[in-house]
Amino acid sequence: MNWRRDRTWIASRLQCRCTLPTQIPIPAEVWRRGDHDLNAGMEPILPLKPAAVLVALIDRPDELTVLFTQRTSHLAHHAGQVSFPGGHIEPDDSGPAETALRETEEEVGLDRRHVQLVGHLDNYVTRTGFVVAPIVGIVSPPFVLRPDPHEVAEVFEVPLSFLLDRQNHHRCSAEFEGVTRYFWAMPYGRHYIWGATAGMLVNMCDILDGE
Repeated sequence: MNWRRDRTWIASRLQCRCTLPTQIPIPAEVWRRGDHDLNAGMEPILPLKPAAVLVALIDRPDELTVLFTQRTSHLAHHAGQVSFPGGHIEPDDSGPAETALRETEEEVGLDRRHVQLVGHLDNYVTRTGFVVAPIVGIVSPPFVLRPDPHEVAEVFEVPLSFLLDRQNHHRCSAEFEGVTRYFWAMPYGRHYIWGATAGMLVNMCDILDGE
């Protein structure tokens, strides 16, 4: 069995079918993973703003792929970056899972009836003050995407096997306001997957590896 593309194995490995989070947990819990993983002493902008994203695994015939968006250049947060579809948790949302599905429908037009939620990764805290719940779902084709041109410049897929190959996980650095910051990056073709998105993928790799 090729575990890197077997949806049943991945779902069982996440072990979260019945325990999807209904709310962002207390601060002591949310600090488990985040931009601070590679940057000792880094503190985010407080108060933390709750958000959720959908880590959509597309069940293609040859292997699972992961759905990404390239954000438009005029957005207030993370403009132009590669990300998972998602956004702020609204008061009317029943929890992060609802937020991830709703935001995915709004951003890329993926109908939730194609998505089977199978679990979640560790909540991820960003330096910019977000605590993000990454919700994992298996997406069954065929489906139609209708990206919102205001938020999404492009939608693309990357093979899950590429993202789970640790040889493709690059620990990079850059100067920001006079301070050296470290971050994960996973360049794929002309797309540069980095920062929080890459950090969540490293976390998924750790979970599937049993770390």
